[in-house]
Amino acid sequence: MMYFFSLIISFLLAALFTPLVKKLALKLNITDQPGPRKIHHQPVALLGGLAIYLAFTSCLLIFLALGYIIDVKISGLQVLGIVTAVSILIIGGILDDIYNLKPAQQIIFPLLAVSITVLFGVKIQFVTNPFGGYLNFPLYTGVIFAFFWLLGMIYTTKFLDGLDGLVSGVTSIGSIIIFIVSLSWDVANSGTSYLALILAGSCLGFLIFNWHPAKIFLGEGGSVFCGYMLGVLSIISGSKIATALLIMGIPILDVAWVIIRRLIQGKSPIGADRKHLHFRLLDIGLSHRQAVLFLYSATAAFGLTSLFLHSRGKLIALFLLLLFMVVLAAGLFYIYQKKQTHGHKKI
Repeated sequence: MMYFFSLIISFLLAALFTPLVKKLALKLNITDQPGPRKIHHQPVALLGGLAIYLAFTSCLLIFLALGYIIDVKISGLQVLGIVTAVSILIIGGILDDIYNLKPAQQIIFPLLAVSITVLFGVKIQFVTNPFGGYLNFPLYTGVIFAFFWLLGMIYTTKFLDGLDGLVSGVTSIGSIIIFIVSLSWDVANSGTSYLALILAGSCLGFLIFNWHPAKIFLGEGGSVFCGYMLGVLSIISGSKIATALLIMGIPILDVAWVIIRRLIQGKSPIGADRKHLHFRLLDIGLSHRQAVLFLYSATAAFGLTSLFLHSRGKLIALFLLLLFMVVLAAGLFYIYQKKQTHGHKKI
């Protein structure tokens, strides 16, 4: 029942905070304006991440006070580090939503948040060996791996945030899967389980208003908050890195390919364009909702495999995920080129 309450309370809090944050954003004119890269035609309120943050931290503090967060696997210091880090990310996101910061300024807040997280004790201590046992990491190696893992997850959801409801929905799916995984290895009523459900509920409550056509966007703070929390959960849930890779594998591979392509072309790796997978799905004729539902389905399908596979099976699933992305990319390119050729013939 307490699991159920954590999900419902966070959901209701997000559903309560989101309209209030929307009104605030519109009153202060903190909106995302239509443009060449944008798919909306009217100004849309930003600061959505603030609503998720308020719901998440409020529910977290409630369950912390009730004694359901700190356990043998999660210390009070780590919880303090996580809350401090997400606060920094939201502050940076609000500043970006207002002042449209340059990439070099935006990255200051993720770097600071991740640094505080590892400083407060969140690190990758081990990963499961596909051939048996565990691969244990020395302290400094675990800290370095955690630092770059969290930074990578932050930028994955930041780049993924291109369609209404995409990041908030994927985060909900991912956190629910991590919750289910935690039931099979963790202590009863673990802090990890509650954190995962609180994150899921907060994102689902926000998704009501973020579903296409969105009444409010995540904004910078919300997009990086989601990636950060999925990254943290994958670490504190017993270094379930392979599970997180299966959940976020498609956007991670998409981001990796886009960054490599930009570097080859001599462009900034953190710039913005319409070459991401979600935009490609729109280009071949899928509707906004169809593209989002397709990515939800792919995320859930590969993420759920982690519930039934051991380490070696997850390694095979990751290979199949890579193969799926290659086939998907080739198929999208073929369909897009065919549409372009057909369009030229009509002209």
